Amino acid sequence: MSDFDTIIRGGRISTAADTFHCDIGIRDGRIVALGEKLGSADEVIDAEGHWVLPGGIDSHVHISQPSGDGIVMADDFESATRSAALGGNTTVLPFCMQEKGVSLREAVKAYHAKADGECYTDVSFHLIISDPTEQVLGQELPALVDDGYTSFKVFMTYEGLALSDLEMLKVMAVAREKRALVMVHAENYDVIRFLTDQLEQAGKTAPRFHATSRPVIAEREATYRAISLAELSDVPLVVVHVSNREAMEEIRRAQQKGLKIFGETCPQYLTLTENDLDGLNMEGAKYVCSPPPRDTDSQEACWQGLQQNVFSVFSSDHCPFRYDDPQGKLTPKGRTSFRWVPNGIPGVGARLPVLFSEGVRKGRIDINTFVAVTATNHARAYGLSARKGTIAVGMDADVAIWNPDIEQTLTHAMLNDGSDYTPYEGMKLTGWPVTTLVRGKVVARNGRIEAPKGHGTYLKRDLSGYV
Repeated sequence: MSDFDTIIRGGRISTAADTFHCDIGIRDGRIVALGEKLGSADEVIDAEGHWVLPGGIDSHVHISQPSGDGIVMADDFESATRSAALGGNTTVLPFCMQEKGVSLREAVKAYHAKADGECYTDVSFHLIISDPTEQVLGQELPALVDDGYTSFKVFMTYEGLALSDLEMLKVMAVAREKRALVMVHAENYDVIRFLTDQLEQAGKTAPRFHATSRPVIAEREATYRAISLAELSDVPLVVVHVSNREAMEEIRRAQQKGLKIFGETCPQYLTLTENDLDGLNMEGAKYVCSPPPRDTDSQEACWQGLQQNVFSVFSSDHCPFRYDDPQGKLTPKGRTSFRWVPNGIPGVGARLPVLFSEGVRKGRIDINTFVAVTATNHARAYGLSARKGTIAVGMDADVAIWNPDIEQTLTHAMLNDGSDYTPYEGMKLTGWPVTTLVRGKVVARNGRIEAPKGHGTYLKRDLSGYV
């Protein structure tokens, strides 16, 4: 009888705090030993010359989300978690979106039905609060926090999603009472509507004007306002997908005051600019997301936010639509104005390779920071740190084995998601995750899925480590 189910042998292990060489012994889906000459195993994975890292946790992912009349997201749970695993991720946290007039509990039930039996990675849900009725705030939301849905998101923009300041304060009051974590999409809805109307009246309707309609000031003002409401409510707050220096500095100032305000940025804000929206014909629609990519100074600011821990998590904001599809980016209404182009870009499979190559291999961040912002801090922030986010005895055996030196050009085919493009097409990357294990089982190896669909499981979460 073997000592272990699996041994990962000879790799260079990095956590958020340390880097060392040893073997990893895995039994019943968990790490049970770290050391040398661990003995026998049913499977031995040779990691000589490779880096062995905690599997990525992508805590900002949209999957199978209602997106408006005639618009269909490109990924279901099978295709999104497949791409996630191929990109070195072992857990994803999609959003369960409440639609107006729909019970929050019913929305959760519907999302479980979409995910059950479909996932390659583990999953857990954030809640999106769009209709904070007395029933939702007084009964459903508190009960769902008790059931392990310990984080929820509010929007300050988008028709049908934007909450007033009063509504946000009511949601934050529930968060304070239940010790839950609030996430916010910070853009000023009225500023965006005003500028969009002006642009359309002037005939400026091409995709590139999407960025013009959502200027830095709209994000900066909303960020300051959301922080102010969180300070008043005495709740921790994560400002998601920060795109620029001014919003980043608002978060830094709040942190320097001792407030529990945390930032997140994404690969599009490190690698893309608003110039990418200026493609021929409708090509720029591929890059329409909110907030939009900015300029090179904003890119540098977002790198600084990661380097200086203003941003504690790095997520994909995977929100995929097909480009060449009337139910996607080329919706008939979208051809008439940027206003109607579905907001969002795919990225769950590209997130880790882009940051590894552009960050670690180019010397912008070290490997320990990479692990922190892609795995460990996500687990801590969202109540998974008892099981996920690091390599240690007793933790789930969620592991990504990286070839740090392989050089290749990124193509959409490598990501194997449900979209028909990647905004990072043609990027020259150094480093790639060659094997991904979820709870000790090899799910992806050398660009192929090896585990059966349904290996991924739903995770009930604890209260946030930020609370």
